[in-house]
Amino acid sequence: MESIKENKHSEEQAKAQFDGIAEMVENLLNADDNTRDDARQRINENALEVQVRVDWHTPGSEEVNKPTEYTILLCTGGPAVRIIGDLNKYLEPETATIQHQDWFTPWEDYTLTHKQEDTLLIYARCFWFGE
Repeated sequence: MESIKENKHSEEQAKAQFDGIAEMVENLLNADDNTRDDARQRINENALEVQVRVDWHTPGSEEVNKPTEYTILLCTGGPAVRIIGDLNKYLEPETATIQHQDWFTPWEDYTLTHKQEDTLLIYARCFWFGE
């Protein structure tokens, strides 16, 4: 029973994080030339950490150090919330999934509608994943 309660707590935190993301994305999309930089900066300052990971590759390949996956950590502890996804060849997010976990539990996907997934992808594309 404790695990279900913990997962509910982390799911509530994922919802709260997404609601904040949706508000920031709405502000970015509605920003004019004078406020767009501030809206983008607010998004960039929201993340605790941004990381990339290199995929499997053939030794000696030119693509050796090119990241293929990313993660954006939004909050840690119990509960923790992150966004994960794949990067295209230009190091731009192609996918975005929000995940949550509580202490000693595995990461779980937070279910989003297609429109919400699009919002999350707009948020993720505000970050730079290159060197």
